[in-house]
Formats: sequence, structure tokens, C-alpha cells
Amino acid sequence: MYIMVREIEGSLLRLKFIRDEGRKIAIDTIKEIGAPKTDPSDRVDQFMEYVTIPPESMDPAGVVWKLEHILDIRDDRFKDEIKLMAPAADATNVNNLENTLEAAAALNVIYKVIRHFYILGKKTLSLYIIMQIQMLLPLIMREAEAYASALKAFSHGQPIGDGAGALVAAKLMHGHRKKKIEKDCVVAKVPLDGRTAYVIKAEGPGGNVGKPGEAIKHVIEEYDGKIATVIMIDAALKLEGEKPGAVAEGIGAAIGGPGTEAYKIEESILKYKIPINAVIIKEDIGDAVSPMRKEIFDATEEAVARVNRLIKEKTKEGDAVIIAGIGNTIGVGQ
Repeated sequence: MYIMVREIEGSLLRLKFIRDEGRKIAIDTIKEIGAPKTDPSDRVDQFMEYVTIPPESMDPAGVVWKLEHILDIRDDRFKDEIKLMAPAADATNVNNLENTLEAAAALNVIYKVIRHFYILGKKTLSLYIIMQIQMLLPLIMREAEAYASALKAFSHGQPIGDGAGALVAAKLMHGHRKKKIEKDCVVAKVPLDGRTAYVIKAEGPGGNVGKPGEAIKHVIEEYDGKIATVIMIDAALKLEGEKPGAVAEGIGAAIGGPGTEAYKIEESILKYKIPINAVIIKEDIGDAVSPMRKEIFDATEEAVARVNRLIKEKTKEGDAVIIAGIGNTIGVGQ
């Protein structure tokens, strides 16, 4: 037990260092970009302690819309706080700062939870509490290191691995006229092999995931459900032993997050009986939030080829299709 406690203490010190470094990066980035009139340290500390209370789900009817409302309020509150902390920041930098502060807040939560169970285990002299933390520590430290990498990417506005789907969409819509659609999303009408593709992604290059579910629903409703297929491209967690950047195909709404956007997509395709295909680019948690590595960047070319093949095989000339690139579009324009 003493050996396990010592190991946890060492990891806890490392977590505290990562958390403090994350806080420092967030404060320095606000000072550099936002030209604050006062020291933002206190506001950053308050931001890192924010909590989001999910809606009551004992009666599940309508819980998706309640959750979406809570998340919308949270997003607006975060942006308002950042504008107060960094009055000189433009819209792109506000999004990047929001991502930076959320990564710093995630590190703070990880540190406090591990500290909680460490102190509780010592207070109660419970071998089982200490043993559980010690067994999970390698995975927890890996996640913390990933968020530490994410902080650097967000503060510099660099593309991250999670932006692979957005990059595929950007490549497909490059050179075509785009228009803003729904909240923080853009769509371009792109001719592909005699078909009309409506390519959707979050609006970049600021750190943003948008509301692709709302955007897909809007396009489907606009064309009265006359959509031959929906193709979604997103990053997905790989299993150990799989190569980062491996591309796979499947069926279903390829989108993570709390589930509100996936729900909207599934409701829309069910209403009009539209088939949905997925192209996923595999990466681990570290790749997803770290600056985009070469293997993932190269994989976006293969994903574009897979999308073109799916359109040729699953649709006919004259059809309309929706292609949605999902993921955080930081550093990826349109």
C-alpha cells in the first residue's frame, strides 16, 4: 500500500504541474491576444471551476432538447466571459480561447478528482480505493498529457487530429462558394461526378465544432427529403495496435459529443428514409487533441477518395447528396 501511495503522490505532483502550466498558458494567451485592461488571473480561476449541471432525465421525454438548451447557455456564457477577459480578441480568437480555457478546466478537474481519492484513501486507510487509483493512473496520465498538448495547439490556433473530418470537407468545398448555415456551420454546393453534393463543416479557422446536426437537418428539409444519401466523415478512437490514420467505412451518424446533434441527424434521416454512410479516420485520444500529425493529414486524402467512391457506388447521376465533415475545425478554413 505504501508503494502504491508513493506512486500516486508522484503522479499527483505531475498532474498539479500540468494543471498549473495549463492555467499559465491560458492567462498568457489572453494577455497576448485580448489586451485585457486588468489581470485576467482571477477570472481564469473562476472559469476553471465552472460546472454544467445536466437536465433531469428521470422522465426522459424531451431530455435531448433540455440538454441542448443547457449546452447553448453554457457556450454563450463562456463566450461572454472570454469577451470580458479579452476585449481585443476577434471571433476566431474568442473560439480559440474558449477551447484553450476548456482544456485548462479539464486538467483542473482531473487533478482534483485524483487528489480527492488519494486523500480519501489515506484518510480511510482503504487499500481498495488506493488500488483502484493506482491501476487507472496510466490511462489518466495519458489523458492529462493529451490535454496538455491540446492547450498548445489551441493557444496557437493549430489544426488538431479531431479536425480530420473538417479538413476532408474543406478539401471538397475548396474553390466553391460557401454560405453560412445554422449555428457556426458553412455549406457549399459542389458538383461531383454528375451529382450535387452539399458539403457541410463547422466555420473555421477558429476552434469550433458548430451544430452539424442542425445544418444537415436544415438541408434535408430545404430539399423536402430528396437526398440520395448522407455521408459523414469524422475522427474515431483507434484500438491499440491499429495504425493512426487508418481509414474505415461504416453506417450511422459518425459524430461524438453529448448526443444532441446525432439525435437530430437520426430523426431527419428516419423521417425521409435516407441512407447514411460513415467514413472514419482512426486515432487515439492523444492524436485527437494534439496538433495534427502527418499520418492523419495524409489519411484525409484517402478519406476524400472513399467519399468519391461511395457517391459513385451508392447514388446515380442527378442525385443530391450531403457530405458532412465533423470535428473541431481549429486551424482549418473553408
